[in-house]
Amino acid sequence: MQLGHRGANHPVKDLTTSKVEITSQNHGFEVDPDSIPSSVTITHKSLFDGSIEGIEVKGGKLFSVQYHPEANPGPQDSKYLFDKFLKNIIAARKNGKKKRY
Repeated sequence: MQLGHRGANHPVKDLTTSKVEITSQNHGFEVDPDSIPSSVTITHKSLFDGSIEGIEVKGGKLFSVQYHPEANPGPQDSKYLFDKFLKNIIAARKNGKKKRY
């Protein structure tokens, strides 16, 4: 990544829903698409340069985005990420030690 992603108003597309989120970012590194194993899915891409902005381990229990997923106060475009995280934590607590990552 030559210049990095700095500041607000970076459009990112959620490839699973085709929705676009306006994000705030501050990073100078990017994920190399060739480094992603088959067990990981690309979920988000920058609409500025096509760089990877989100990944998920197949099955949906582990995921990450490379931007600031602000939920409150302000824009709530990425609130669903917090909901998904909380849902995964609740499910893991119910499963106890049966399945660890």
